[in-house]
Amino acid sequence: MRAALLALVLASPAAAAPCGGDFGDFLNAMEAEAIAAGIPADKAAEFFAGARPDPGVLKADRSQGVFRKTFLDFSQSLISKQRLSTARAKSDALNDIFTRAEADYGVSRGILLAFWAFETDFGQVQGDFNTRNALLTLAHDCRRPELFQPQVLAAAQLYALDEFDLGTTGAWAGEIGMVQMLPKDILERGVDGDGDGLILLKTSQADAILSGARMLQHHGWRAGEPWLAEVALPDDFDWSLTGLDTQRPTEDWTALGVTPRNGPLAPGLSASILLPQGRNGPAFLAYPNYRVLFEWNKSFVYVTTAAYFATRIEGADPYAAGNPDPALSLDQMTALQEKLAALGHEVGKIDGILGAGTRTAVQKEQVRLGLPADGWPTQALLDAL
Repeated sequence: MRAALLALVLASPAAAAPCGGDFGDFLNAMEAEAIAAGIPADKAAEFFAGARPDPGVLKADRSQGVFRKTFLDFSQSLISKQRLSTARAKSDALNDIFTRAEADYGVSRGILLAFWAFETDFGQVQGDFNTRNALLTLAHDCRRPELFQPQVLAAAQLYALDEFDLGTTGAWAGEIGMVQMLPKDILERGVDGDGDGLILLKTSQADAILSGARMLQHHGWRAGEPWLAEVALPDDFDWSLTGLDTQRPTEDWTALGVTPRNGPLAPGLSASILLPQGRNGPAFLAYPNYRVLFEWNKSFVYVTTAAYFATRIEGADPYAAGNPDPALSLDQMTALQEKLAALGHEVGKIDGILGAGTRTAVQKEQVRLGLPADGWPTQALLDAL
């Protein structure tokens, strides 16, 4: 039934229900879309009956303050000796499952353990938002309906397959289970790892781990390749070459004086130099697999922390924290973004968060002003602008 229902879903893209307006009318429109997508009418009626908006979801969506933390603050708050030892113990205890993930999907166990740890503390904290209501709230809200309306339909499809309960709880944005996957990813790329005929990411470690691995493979993970390596850079390095916008073969980086801190650099691969907190903080070489991780989470700080933790799980040394320049305050970052936008840079939303667009704009202005172009916003840059 799963294959037949999925085929119907993929062949019948839903027309968007009107966002905003009366929530009851919205539910009726979504139910009609679910039936048009091949979900049995009785199952669709059951799925939407009694659903209600959740104001807490919108509050969480509007206030994602965690993304304002620096890499050092964020990584040090998430990575502890206890969490590292637990990850390594899980690797040993579930070796057969992680070996399958590596053999079938090419995804390293370190990466899967890092996301499992950060998303739900190895399944212990999976979220207490009602998933159906969270998804419908975000699908009804007019900020990102094109993202969440398909997720509502996917959840309804999982319900029709007896793989979703109306009382299911998870993250505020609708992610479910131990590795926090959205319903559409579960429907399309979920794996029945324990062979019970169901895909249940909340209760089955095998289902969760193998589904996460399959999702990363789908998004382009390359088997047998690294993702992140800590490096040291010479004092006279050309800082304008750093950042994800610049990719060069590892041999070129070696010729420029880039040296690894843990083992050799991977030959023949293109990579970028990452300076999460500028030239005076930690430095990493990011390989193509690192970029795939943004399909799991869009935050630069989150992804870099998870990628770094994965290397620690697999034996890398702790990073050299260095002594980076102090981070700008929220008000200072907001003022900086306003100045950058006024100069014509695409920084995205003025929110005080150091996202990819702001980093790129900072680096361009540093070059223009003759400052070290490491992409890290400082008081000196703000003063110069």
